[in-house]
Amino acid sequence: MKVSTKVQYGMLALIDIALYSENGSTVSGPEIAERQDISQKYLEQILTHLKQAGLIRAQKGLRGGYTLSQPADQIRLLDIFNALDNSILEETDPAVRTEEQSLRGAVNCCVWKELNHSITVFAESRTLSDIMQKCRELSGYWDMYVI
Repeated sequence: MKVSTKVQYGMLALIDIALYSENGSTVSGPEIAERQDISQKYLEQILTHLKQAGLIRAQKGLRGGYTLSQPADQIRLLDIFNALDNSILEETDPAVRTEEQSLRGAVNCCVWKELNHSITVFAESRTLSDIMQKCRELSGYWDMYVI
């Protein structure tokens, strides 16, 4: 499975926002772009999609930036995929589904349809909070407290 950079960077941006805004502050686009080494122009396009999908809020002004629009444990990977690239979990071609007696239809049913179902189940059951927790486990960076 090949996931677009749009989805990869969108996931990074959401996790960055979630981690760096836990204390109630906002996170600016340039901060995310610098920390995650993403083109700021491309990142702004991605953030626009996330905002339109209702996953983040934008605050204007001197202390402006982005925050999650809901708790991280309520944002599913499925929501993120659908906001950034709804073709990831897209059903296969309907013409192929009608050919279930053919080899193509059989392969579609026993491989691609099952794989798509497994990915959908995974994406429905994992939240942004789950991913954040895994990031914390893999890197002690976010366990540091700065005074």
